[in-house]
Amino acid sequence: MVARHPDESPEYRKLRDELQEAEAALRDQRERVAELRRTLPLDTVVGDETFSRVRDGQTMPVKLSELFEDPDKTLVLMHFMYGKAQEHPCPLCTLWADGYDGIVHHLRQRVNFAVLVAGDAGAFEAYGRERGWRNLPLISAGDSSLKRTLGFEDDKGVQLPGVSVFVRRDDGSLVHTYSQSAFMGEAGFRGMDLLSPFWHYLDLTPEGRGDFMPSKVY
Repeated sequence: MVARHPDESPEYRKLRDELQEAEAALRDQRERVAELRRTLPLDTVVGDETFSRVRDGQTMPVKLSELFEDPDKTLVLMHFMYGKAQEHPCPLCTLWADGYDGIVHHLRQRVNFAVLVAGDAGAFEAYGRERGWRNLPLISAGDSSLKRTLGFEDDKGVQLPGVSVFVRRDDGSLVHTYSQSAFMGEAGFRGMDLLSPFWHYLDLTPEGRGDFMPSKVY
């Protein structure tokens, strides 16, 4: 059902009906893509790499397996651009993480979730406090090979944003099920659009998203 205004012109109504059909087709395509994603075989076993995080003011090691706080739930890791060649936290990743901090308590009902950087754990924890993050597990993988293996870090230490998904088998082995970079083909950073509502709201406007890029301070 299309929400209507009584003063719509015939031209507007005709084009709005066409748009509604296109929006429904887009919804159906998203659902088909999600179904295809769920058919990926669970056969890429990964090692239990060691990361670091800050707990009670102290930096301590944490295993990939330990990020499965609920072993029966999938683990989702957000690759945040910070560390090595990325000397300062990425504004775009910051926008995403600002939103995730507000919904992670909902996400935990279905998945384990953490933010993964290549930078110093203590420095990133301090950045998170400055942003007002209270709920996000902030993890440094700077001393591990995981980001490089998954293609989110090149041989010069350049970081890429994205998301990776893992499951833990009953025997304790860890399986990588899916990764996607925010950079998808020639479409810029739109590879993670579905994981943030921000861009979708801009797409609702007559101006569209244009060339807007977020800032850490306004």
